Amino acid sequence: MPHATGPEPQPPRPEDRAPEDRPPEGMATQAPAPGDLAPETLLPDELLATFRERAAGYDRQNRFFDEDFADLVRIGYPLMLVPRDRGGLGFTLQQAVAAQRRLAAAAPATALGINMHHVLVGVAHTLRLRGDARADRIFEQAAAGEIFAFGISEAGNDSVLFDADTTAVAAEDGYRITGTKIFTSLSPVWTRLIVHARDDAEGRTPLVFGFLDRAAEGIEVLDDWDTLGMRASQSRTTVLRSVPMPADQVLTRTPVGPNPDPVVWGVFGCFELLLAAVYTGIADRAVELAVEIAGTRRARGGGAPRAEHPDVRWQIAEAALLRDGVELQLLRLTADVDALGTAGAPDHGPRWFLLFSGVKHRATEAAREVVDLALRTAGGAQYSRGRELERLYRDVLAGIYHPSDSESVHAAVAKALLGPIGG
Repeated sequence: MPHATGPEPQPPRPEDRAPEDRPPEGMATQAPAPGDLAPETLLPDELLATFRERAAGYDRQNRFFDEDFADLVRIGYPLMLVPRDRGGLGFTLQQAVAAQRRLAAAAPATALGINMHHVLVGVAHTLRLRGDARADRIFEQAAAGEIFAFGISEAGNDSVLFDADTTAVAAEDGYRITGTKIFTSLSPVWTRLIVHARDDAEGRTPLVFGFLDRAAEGIEVLDDWDTLGMRASQSRTTVLRSVPMPADQVLTRTPVGPNPDPVVWGVFGCFELLLAAVYTGIADRAVELAVEIAGTRRARGGGAPRAEHPDVRWQIAEAALLRDGVELQLLRLTADVDALGTAGAPDHGPRWFLLFSGVKHRATEAAREVVDLALRTAGGAQYSRGRELERLYRDVLAGIYHPSDSESVHAAVAKALLGPIGG
């Protein structure tokens, strides 16, 4: 894969964007009516058809979804989880998940890319529900047009959120961050990057979480995204060389290992639930395509459509059953998160992390099986490059690499049920 020889050209700052690319004006003073909060209203069928048509070209050319991104900004999509009184659309997490599922059914890589922005605004959503003032700074930046990206993954770091190879060195006003982050979605357009890094100075709590400004010195984005699927997400490698993290952009410090810190909890939960939404959206589209193709495909010489063949009917029904099971889990768990801070909030305790990782695992595995079943019913024509099911088959495979992966999910559940090995 080619690497850039220097820093990539910087994306425009929010105030420098063309008027048509800025968040819609007046959102802070003119909140949408309750009926306008439906994902179907925000993402009408006509717009999704345009996204679906573009998706094949983005995939073929291995380029970022620039036009989709401009359209999403135009409709205020990055502001879904920002409260209406703070300039946003005031979605609940459950509504945001429904919208992401709808977007993913049209353009999976577009949904996966913008997902990472929603994860960070989702953290603010959960902080606000807890009455935590740290939500305010995230909402303020999002409403000003900042685009957040996710700089947590590191090559070989199986602990993901709970430890870091990237280092944080205390500076006069905050920290200097050095390390390499992989799978940084939205690489061409992000303006704020959340990272975690390890500060091993004696007497300090080791892990630092906070935001970096895209315009800061020491950031290099490599042009190294040339993958099997999810190509338009452009989730490139980001190299950090003593990048300043101002003190006012530090969100939290935590010990190494799983812990209930509200920021870490929010990142973990929103990441897993929004990922599950994207892959469930892929499953939605695969079932839809399987039904369409079965209804029109006939054996040579005529005869009944494939939709009347018993094996085809069983396979499509099985695909729908798998998809429906994940849908119900997503509805329940997002409702539980949205209930934080209320008298009816569930107390899952340490099981929260198992529930979050479990629904992501089931969603990605179910989506893979659904797409496989759809391909089996659709015939060999869908094996050709450029067919939508062929692209969905490649896109859905990315789900096995997102944390929490299958191995870590099973290890965590086994530990909860059986205790630690050797314990």
